[in-house]
Amino acid sequence: MRKSVRKRIAAVSILAVVAILASITYSHCQIPCGIYNDQMRFDTIAEHITTIEKSMKMITELSGHDKPNMNQLVRWVQNKEEHADEISHIVSYYFMAQRVKLSAEGDSKAQNQYVKKLTLLHRMLVYSMKAKQTTDPANVEQLKSSLNEFHKVYFGENG
Repeated sequence: MRKSVRKRIAAVSILAVVAILASITYSHCQIPCGIYNDQMRFDTIAEHITTIEKSMKMITELSGHDKPNMNQLVRWVQNKEEHADEISHIVSYYFMAQRVKLSAEGDSKAQNQYVKKLTLLHRMLVYSMKAKQTTDPANVEQLKSSLNEFHKVYFGENG
């Protein structure tokens, strides 16, 4: 009987630890914990953009072969899609839901900054979606320029 109870406690404990670790490693929380690393998010988005760009090049290259390796082609398409989704996730759940604050009522300067930030974040969402739909490098360039502009506005480098 005691052995059975110990096994159950051990199993529940292991499940609890796995659940906690999985939630920590998957995404940042949406509670006001105060633990943020904004620059890391910018660097991560930039890395995702680079990966999307490489995926597009590989898809184009593989598609040009007389007998394309369909397995590799599918893997590069999936890779491109996953990284575009990651950009959307960071933009939506980190920046839009947690970091870009509502502007104060009647503060037109704050309202203008708020609208600039949201507009740039929306552009990033649109171009990450377009990057999923095509292999057009213009969408990658739009992602890069939107990220750079958002960085300037977010950190107040370009007022």
